[in-house]
Amino acid sequence: MADIFDAYALADAWDEMFVRPGEVRTAYEPVLAALQPIAPSELRFRADQMARSFTDRGVTYAFAGEERPWPLDLVPRILDALEWDLIQRGVGQRVRALEAYLADAYGPCRAFEDGVVPWRLLLNSPHFHRVTHGIEPPGGVRIHVAGIDLVRDEAGDFRVLEDNVRVPSGVSYVIENRRAMTRIFPSLFAEQHVLPVDGYGHRLLAALRAAAPDGTADPRVVVLTPGPNNAAYFEHALLARLMGVQLVEGHDLLCRNNRVWMRTTRGEVPVHVVYRRLDDDFLDPLHFRPDSVIGCPGIMSAAMAGNVTLANAVGNGIADDKLLYTYVPDLIRYYLSEEPVLPNVESYRPDEPEQLEAVLDLIEQLVVKPVDGAGGQGIVIGPKADPDTLERTRKAVIANPRGFIAQRPVALSTSPTLAGERMAPRHIDLRPFAVHDGNDVWVLPGGLTRVALQEGNLIVNSSQGGGSKDTWVLAEGPAERPASVGSGDLPEVAPRQLGPDGTTTVVQEGAQQ
Repeated sequence: MADIFDAYALADAWDEMFVRPGEVRTAYEPVLAALQPIAPSELRFRADQMARSFTDRGVTYAFAGEERPWPLDLVPRILDALEWDLIQRGVGQRVRALEAYLADAYGPCRAFEDGVVPWRLLLNSPHFHRVTHGIEPPGGVRIHVAGIDLVRDEAGDFRVLEDNVRVPSGVSYVIENRRAMTRIFPSLFAEQHVLPVDGYGHRLLAALRAAAPDGTADPRVVVLTPGPNNAAYFEHALLARLMGVQLVEGHDLLCRNNRVWMRTTRGEVPVHVVYRRLDDDFLDPLHFRPDSVIGCPGIMSAAMAGNVTLANAVGNGIADDKLLYTYVPDLIRYYLSEEPVLPNVESYRPDEPEQLEAVLDLIEQLVVKPVDGAGGQGIVIGPKADPDTLERTRKAVIANPRGFIAQRPVALSTSPTLAGERMAPRHIDLRPFAVHDGNDVWVLPGGLTRVALQEGNLIVNSSQGGGSKDTWVLAEGPAERPASVGSGDLPEVAPRQLGPDGTTTVVQEGAQQ
């Protein structure tokens, strides 16, 4: 075995690459063979070269107020064909169930009348927008793009950690990670038959065009960005370029007679689909925050009149609510008459009195999350928290039970990650991206594998100092399920250029978080 793995010690979690010390999983054998001849210093050099390349091309993220090159680890995360089949079926099922829930919540509310979900869950949600009630989007699609966060638990089983159906980000890193890895290990892709990720732009554009208002012969799609200062601007620019559409800011659009137009050097042209990359609150100052200067006044009225499609739909935040997450298995059974393909992590609902008592009794053994948190903010991991943090968390939960959920801590699976000039296990998760065109839910083969770069850290978000791995989905090969690792006792629970028609097109990348 290569010297770089000599000191590799398995953590108390499922390891993606090794069954046990010295025994590599079948799918990773070619990767190990490729790494063995490379000296640790050479691997470090390649990683540093890649970081410089990312910086030069604007593939960066903001951390602690500083723009840093996007951290991509050189060891890929590999999923075989059977594992991927399970994931894409589970993600597709979840997206369809959440679509049905959104249509119901902004329509007849059958699930609430039938007692599947309590009314308070909807009425107390800050993301429930009455202005969208009764809007029937083309094709019934509100979730055009979804990012479903998955983890692999101690037994090697995939579980859903949370749902992201508002403005899910990160797919640009999937594409950039693959570009970088094909330059570093080109021969491995031919040997491994890795499914490509370069079809995402085509799929997304097709889904957005299919979402255009009825009767639109040749839909014009734009990507609406808050602007170059936004942390995700790199992604906005990249997706616009991949789809061959215009990247616009709020001041590039205007609304007149409940229709949306784009300003160009040759006059105004109609817009039919807006792939928006800003939150509901900033989208339209006439309906939401009146102080927003990055939105487009009147765009919501145009959507209500059926003259423009907003993707993703306004109001999807009620499906991102982490308290709703605890009801999704029941919603799958209710709307789809199916059993969940991918289970949730065992969770508590503190807004129910008996479960609140259990959470307070077990708080030092649980992970407590704010229901509207993002980027790992506000999460308290009970087994690692100090007494003062636990006491503050206890008081916060008592004061606002609706604002939190609690889950059993999951020892996220680990993967070998370059730490200095050696390999060390680091915890990872997976965010597959799904595109819904009204007929099919297509899941991009792979997704964004995020890795916690600090030893023992379970929070993988880039905003908390995490990095990523290229995720390889193999076109063929048997699933391998050796004996699991034990986990101990746990509770039950850019600049633009002018086009020939006077429109502007992205020609350069910006920067993302």
